[in-house]
Amino acid sequence: MKIGFVGLGDMGLPMAQCLLAAGHDVVAWNRSPTPLATLAARGAIAAASPAEVMEKAAIIGICVSSHDVVETIAFGADGLFSAPTIKARAVADFSTGAADASRTFAERAAKLGVAWVDAPVSGGVEAAQKGELIVFAGGTAEGINALGPLLDAVSARVTHMGASGSGQITKICNQMIVAANVIAIAETTAFARKAGVDVAALAPALAGGFADSAPLRIFGPRMATQTFTPRLGAIELMRKDVGLAHSLAAELGADVPLTDAARVVYDRAGEHLSVSPEADLSALVCLYEDAIAHSDEGEPK
Repeated sequence: MKIGFVGLGDMGLPMAQCLLAAGHDVVAWNRSPTPLATLAARGAIAAASPAEVMEKAAIIGICVSSHDVVETIAFGADGLFSAPTIKARAVADFSTGAADASRTFAERAAKLGVAWVDAPVSGGVEAAQKGELIVFAGGTAEGINALGPLLDAVSARVTHMGASGSGQITKICNQMIVAANVIAIAETTAFARKAGVDVAALAPALAGGFADSAPLRIFGPRMATQTFTPRLGAIELMRKDVGLAHSLAAELGADVPLTDAARVVYDRAGEHLSVSPEADLSALVCLYEDAIAHSDEGEPK
């Protein structure tokens, strides 16, 4: 099957590579040329625009940074739906964004005869490379079934969470847990170092206990050694996701004090001089390491 893919970032490029490895013909587009050239070197067709992807592919995946970018790629000038011939019958939006935006996209796509499924993912770059992502799907069963060859190639599990927007709400729940967890790991790593513990041994020591988690196994060792490359998750993207959770909670009237506290930390990280917003999530440890250093020097935290 000829499958389209738009957005070849940290997650999108390995997902598209999994499609090639599964034997599919892939037609792809990306805003910056280097990842597209990398994929083309492995046999993909490099499209000149998202519209060209729509003209050539039977089903399409999108993986970009926000629902605003999705809207431009799908419905803007030279976007998917600007194509004179709409060939694709279904689109999977793997991006993380607002649920109400996904519902709007689904309504607009349906008017043009295309099933739109919000399908945000969890598992990180390693799972994307292995084709073992966890997908939270919102939309119709028919749309999800139509996307089967694409979803099978990139995921270990797909859960249909309900109507359009349900996948995004589930991903927000996921990010609420992960955002707080990564902060706790950063705080604990700096605390343990200050207390004289060998922090390189911390994550292995906690493995298998109640404190264990995938984020601890992935980010704990990186924080211990302050290894922030290759990037496995951007601070700015988590900041965006926590903001989505905050907005939805305000709309629902839900009490989310831990998420609100996490939002303050991510905002602080985005403004921190030694931490780039584009940095890996492991760099959050710098907030706490620097605070300890300043405390030792008698400076305010």
